[in-house]
Amino acid sequence: MNNALRHLAPPSLLVALIAAGFHNPLVVSLALSASAGLATYTAIPAVKNVFVSHGRAGKDLLKTGTPIIPESMGAIVGVIYIIAMFLFIPVPFISWFRQSQFALGGEEELVFPHTKFAQFLGGLLALMSMLFLGFADDVLDIRWRVKIWLPLIASVPLLMVYSVTYGGTDVVVPIPLRALFGGKLVHLGIFYYAFMAALAIFSTNAINILAGVNGVEAGQSLVIALSIAANDILQLQRNPARIEAHLTSLYFVLPFIGVTIAFLCHNWYPARAFGGDTYCYFAGMIFAVVGILGNFSKTVLLFMLPQIFNFVYSCPQLFHFVECPRHRMPRLDPKTGLLNHTSFPVANTSTLGRLMVKVLQRLGLLRVRYETVDKKRTAIDANNLTLMNLLLVKFGPMKERNLALAVMATQFACSCLAFVIRYLLVQFVYNDREDNRT
Repeated sequence: MNNALRHLAPPSLLVALIAAGFHNPLVVSLALSASAGLATYTAIPAVKNVFVSHGRAGKDLLKTGTPIIPESMGAIVGVIYIIAMFLFIPVPFISWFRQSQFALGGEEELVFPHTKFAQFLGGLLALMSMLFLGFADDVLDIRWRVKIWLPLIASVPLLMVYSVTYGGTDVVVPIPLRALFGGKLVHLGIFYYAFMAALAIFSTNAINILAGVNGVEAGQSLVIALSIAANDILQLQRNPARIEAHLTSLYFVLPFIGVTIAFLCHNWYPARAFGGDTYCYFAGMIFAVVGILGNFSKTVLLFMLPQIFNFVYSCPQLFHFVECPRHRMPRLDPKTGLLNHTSFPVANTSTLGRLMVKVLQRLGLLRVRYETVDKKRTAIDANNLTLMNLLLVKFGPMKERNLALAVMATQFACSCLAFVIRYLLVQFVYNDREDNRT
């Protein structure tokens, strides 16, 4: 650990020099993000034996011999991220400290930007709550019916900050529907807050549902975070009225990119560390925080199209219309070293479940295996309803690393589609080049 601290000294000094020399919050955020990434990369190997000795380890079921891997490393990722954000909080307010009454000859009447400060505190409070709840889930194995509501509680500070900072609950109606709603705007009131709370619940659980293969949790989160950062940078150039909102988004997402890249180095195939539910919940809440505080929650949802598809696709199993095994991740064929899709039995499926199976089969989203006995063709089983199993059905068995790359490629393609929708097709829906409310 002492060696790790010595390795962190140079980047820490670099951060201090940049902060002293530039006074540019975005530059300082970038430097802190790099330092947080380096700290994460160094800390995970340093503490993994401590986690294993205290029972925070699990078997890698997709490897021959099922090696023991330290898990819940999302706690290390989250703690280092929080430390970086705590160090960064004073930076955007340096100009106020210089000009206020605390500075020599400063202006006594200068008002502190309380709403901006509240955004940082509200966002960090929500993230710390999900970090704690995610680690508690890893340790206590909380039931789905309970833990699905935990993000709702964690999102309350965000919703209060949104009410104070923005307060708007109007949405722009698409052109074809304006005659129906009688105008360009519709006031949703409390239902808008319900939508944002639903975003927090969805984003945290959506990352967790699309998991189970080395590198998938961190890989998909990294692509989403990079997409959000790219959107923020575009908005800084195109929309001067929204500069503060997208700068705040960047301040939150850049350190996350740094720590996620470092974690992905250890989580990539063959994984040497697992993030656990701690990382999944923390990553999902990051996206909810930037979407709500930046007031572009619908754009964030566009970047999460694979997660939306995976959730909708999984609904027949999640809500038990068809049988849902405890583990739906792919299985390893020891002879070939390739991953194959897993299946659920169809025999005892209800009438409504059979209807869902037929619809998915007609859409080409389900491969059903049949057996013919006495000239009677009977459905035996079908592939589990997850994006990863679907990729294995469509492209055939593949190595674990290639499946993770396929998921990331899907995520990247959907992000490209999201940018096309957000910046090109939006004008045909709203008759504007941009919809600043998304």
